[in-house]
Amino acid sequence: MSNIKLIAFDLDGTLLDSVPDLAIAADQAAQALGYPAVTEEQVRDYVGNGADVLIGRALSRSLTVDPQLDPQLHKKARQLFDEYYEQSGHKLSHLYPAVKETLAELHKAGFTMALVTNKPSKFVPDVLAKHGIEQYFVDVIGGDTFPEKKPNPMALNWLLDKHKCQPSEMLMVGDSSNDIKAAKNAGCHSFGLTYGYNHGEPISASNPDFVADSIADLVEAVAVSV
Repeated sequence: MSNIKLIAFDLDGTLLDSVPDLAIAADQAAQALGYPAVTEEQVRDYVGNGADVLIGRALSRSLTVDPQLDPQLHKKARQLFDEYYEQSGHKLSHLYPAVKETLAELHKAGFTMALVTNKPSKFVPDVLAKHGIEQYFVDVIGGDTFPEKKPNPMALNWLLDKHKCQPSEMLMVGDSSNDIKAAKNAGCHSFGLTYGYNHGEPISASNPDFVADSIADLVEAVAVSV
């Protein structure tokens, strides 16, 4: 993949383990509305499709959101979740090993890098700044930036258009099937990480072009010479 020019990264489960803070906020929102407590282990399976789906799963205690869930209750739970998550200060979240070093090396090598996450946009700048990686991304796309989230390729297609790249010149890096599907839907390459959040399924089942246990392997995958 020596022709790669543009690299898009997922955030939660790829660069950042954010579940500890997300789990506390989801649990607080659920219990505030009289629902059972939600554990961190459960939330690790529930994340990946945006905050609305996360809180719906937390209230339903299932990967499948209960179709009988009252829409107004769901909306209230989402509002509470946002408040609790913002209040958390993201104190328990942390970067995965080798993330900062890998981003720095790719930046030094001249790659254009973007962030494409299903996390609500309002939370993203603070998270990036808190962990000292905001300077590496020329574009930051949240889950509500466009009408459709990953696995829809809308965000990736926008990046291709903006940076005048061919799909063959772009790589999507992520930990979930949504990331790999988004890459396939955009016609670009994909790099799947085995850690993170993928609803208990191995990332290899989504057939990314590369599978790695460490994000540091990305440097070799794009044939960086620095």
